[in-house]
Amino acid sequence: MPDRRPIDQVSTEELERILAIRKRKERAKRLRRLAVQGRIASVDPLAAEPGDVIPTFDAKGRYRSVEVIGDQEPTTDVRPRRGIAWGWVFNKLLLIVELVALGGLIYILASSFLSLRELNQAVNEVRVTPTPTPKPLIDVVVLPSGHRPPSTPGVAEPNPDEIPAHLRSLVQAVTPRPLPTPGPEQPTRMVIKSISVDAPVVQGDDWEQLKKGVGHHLGTANPGERGNMVLSAHNDVFGEIFRHLDQVELKDEILVYSGSRVFRYVVTQKRVIEPTEVSVMYPTSDPTATLITCYPYLVDNKRIVVIAELQP
Repeated sequence: MPDRRPIDQVSTEELERILAIRKRKERAKRLRRLAVQGRIASVDPLAAEPGDVIPTFDAKGRYRSVEVIGDQEPTTDVRPRRGIAWGWVFNKLLLIVELVALGGLIYILASSFLSLRELNQAVNEVRVTPTPTPKPLIDVVVLPSGHRPPSTPGVAEPNPDEIPAHLRSLVQAVTPRPLPTPGPEQPTRMVIKSISVDAPVVQGDDWEQLKKGVGHHLGTANPGERGNMVLSAHNDVFGEIFRHLDQVELKDEILVYSGSRVFRYVVTQKRVIEPTEVSVMYPTSDPTATLITCYPYLVDNKRIVVIAELQP
């Protein structure tokens, strides 16, 4: 039963005994804490006082605490298990992540170095190997849709007044190529509502073919195909199909039929050029339609060119 006497009724001897007990308990707690922290290895049992807790270790290094009570034999208790050291686990995981990141960085640097070396080698090979000059597929020196017939029947001879004097010596009469059999993908009809054009399209653009309608230059792209589809017609003879081609405006619509299919092109450029500027007939990387006729009306010493792009 607890002692509830007032402090002034407690004798000096009792106070000293209580103080000694408190000191032993505090000393025992301090020894246990130091043992758990590993700051002390063991305490001599002979130097301990009754009630002291003496930390010791067995042969395997495991901790044991010995409590001395009076003259009795020491009693041994097993050290309680410690919890998981989450801080240590976190540090190890962080170290692993850092090592993985370092390995990835080294791999990326090595891959970049190898790619750069391969690229440099490819560039050196290209510099050493001469690049052949591409030969245009268009073998004409004067744009089609000339307004004067050839001087010799059956021979495609450019008109002398359409060729600059310094180029006339290079021009020779050539036999026109045979017309191919019309295929299902070739253009058959052209409609330009803004200038009231609705005409058939024939294969070839020589003098005889342009009598029949709009001429599709042989070897150029078909409607909807990637490349340059070159179409030409007269402006002052044989129906004057392209009489008002110079009045076509940007964003005007050009419809080209291929059988029952219709392809929609939208005008993006309009130019007046020399008859010898055949570069407008060269192949293109996108589906393009190039319309050509003589200009100006009844003078016909230039060419007007309308370029349109295929729309979905």
